[in-house]
Amino acid sequence: MTRLIQIRRDAVRRVALVEEPKVRLLDSCSSIYELAHVAIRESKRLSDVAGHRASQQTLDYDDIYSGRSEWCLLPPIDHPEESARCLLSGTGLTHLGSARDRQSMHASTSAEPTDSMKIFLWGVEGGRPSSGKIGIAPEWFHKGTGNTLRAHGEPLDIPCYAEDGGEEAEIAGIYIVDRDGRPHRLGMAVGNEFSDHLFEKKNYLNLAGSKLRTCALGPELVVEPEFDSVPVVSTIERNGKVLWTKTFRTGESEMCHSLQNIEHHHFKFDAHRRPGDVHVHYFGTDGLSFSDQIRLQDGDVMQVAAAGYGRPLRNFVHEDKSAPALVNVIPLR
Repeated sequence: MTRLIQIRRDAVRRVALVEEPKVRLLDSCSSIYELAHVAIRESKRLSDVAGHRASQQTLDYDDIYSGRSEWCLLPPIDHPEESARCLLSGTGLTHLGSARDRQSMHASTSAEPTDSMKIFLWGVEGGRPSSGKIGIAPEWFHKGTGNTLRAHGEPLDIPCYAEDGGEEAEIAGIYIVDRDGRPHRLGMAVGNEFSDHLFEKKNYLNLAGSKLRTCALGPELVVEPEFDSVPVVSTIERNGKVLWTKTFRTGESEMCHSLQNIEHHHFKFDAHRRPGDVHVHYFGTDGLSFSDQIRLQDGDVMQVAAAGYGRPLRNFVHEDKSAPALVNVIPLR
């Protein structure tokens, strides 16, 4: 299985193949974006193009991963020229656990299922259509652009105006749209689709705003990974000790929507097939520390580890405790 990373030293960027405990630098390649476009143009597999460019130069992966190297990890995909052309999005209510969490957030005294549970049940009913057919649309949300995407080891922010911040351990698909407007899946990576669950809990219509937060991906892009039933371990550490952990499974067998159905309903929009754009799409989670009454604090470390997806993704919480400032719009006269 091919695993790729992007690294930077000052203004110099490189792509490397993971060959534990080393990484092997690729020649004439400064981004996975560039590598993917070569593979598309030459009608070759991404793993073959990467292997063909493998150099003799290796670096110690432990040093890079731990932050001891002069090289630092970047997210395993970005748009190297225009970060706004990397669209971050996600599909919610794909796992039973997420539906239960949302149901408990918004349940009333009525025996009627919440809208969230209804959407999940619609997915169970029609989210896995037969080959060549179109199933029911999943819940979809926007998370921002590449400006809000963070790498392994970087902070995820609770801004001063936020109610809260909470991890969402997920796997994300990584895509590029070719010059003819056709989307291509490069592979997948572990992710932390960080959200403001307390703000959402106040009213489910706050969901859209609760998703507009920094999020993380990486450290590795895994080409052609196994995505049937993947064990995931989500962990919260506080002051060097494990505060909370949960193990669950994700992947097609664990979700109410098939991968093909999720991808169709994302890329059916013309605006999502703009040539040259990058897409990162989070596929959902089955367990949140928020549901166990955990409130993340400044300095907490969140870890997401998925079997077969390379090294774990680790990020720490940064909480802005300053008072929110009014944003004034300046009219042009």
